[in-house]
Amino acid sequence: MAKFNRRKVGQGIYNVSAWIILILFALPAIWIIFTAFRPANEVNTTPPIWIPQTLTLDAFASLFGLNPDYASGVPVYDYLRNSTIVALSSTIIAVSVGTMAGYAFSRFQFRGHTLVFLLIMLSRAVPGIALGLPLFLLMRNYGLVDTVQGLSFVYVAINIPFTIWLMDGFFRQIPRELDEAAYIDGCGHWSAFWRIDLPLALPGMSAAAIFAFLAAWNEYQIASLVTKTPAAKTFPVGLYDFTSQFTVDWRGMTAMSVLMIIPAIVFVILTQRRLTEGLTFGALKG
Repeated sequence: MAKFNRRKVGQGIYNVSAWIILILFALPAIWIIFTAFRPANEVNTTPPIWIPQTLTLDAFASLFGLNPDYASGVPVYDYLRNSTIVALSSTIIAVSVGTMAGYAFSRFQFRGHTLVFLLIMLSRAVPGIALGLPLFLLMRNYGLVDTVQGLSFVYVAINIPFTIWLMDGFFRQIPRELDEAAYIDGCGHWSAFWRIDLPLALPGMSAAAIFAFLAAWNEYQIASLVTKTPAAKTFPVGLYDFTSQFTVDWRGMTAMSVLMIIPAIVFVILTQRRLTEGLTFGALKG
């Protein structure tokens, strides 16, 4: 009984510690949400008001031009469109190419197999900011500066190496005997990939999609270098529109930050459901 109580107390301590750590990490996001919904007279008060006394949607009304007294002047619709197109297109392409490449590296041996894989992985070691000038010059030569298409290509190139590495690990966990059984039943390499390996690799694809989407949705450094106008700017770059020489519109900035958080959360939730379905499907088929 004493051993059971000690175990229960220890588990309780672990749970409380986990909640404390989680709350500490969530404090910046909580503060952003509170600031977006608080009245304007509470934003810059000293000492700060931690919990808003009243909640208001004035910041969001100003953001979308619905407030007749004050409009932010920030093209939020353009930023939403650009971020959605860039994040979704780069995620779909990166996950598709990375999944097929990861399958090839995990299942086939060819000349230079290890060298090619290492070179792809080494590309992840280059800091993103170091690629800024070469990417800008390359995109300028091809007329892709300040375009949604050019920014999408950049994020595809950045996310493919990670996706290949992740999917290579997932496919290596799938027994080769399943492929061999499919070959005996008359399947080719493509049929075995499509009917056997791909459904079992859905958890890996979901994880890769989450990382690729968030990397493109939240990236600032490269986007700030290759986009200059609302025609191609994304949300992270657009946040700088709330700053001026002497003031910062903190409430407007946090309101647009909340808008940035919502699609990311929705995407992760939807992908998480697919991840769970893929795990269940793999367990049933195994």
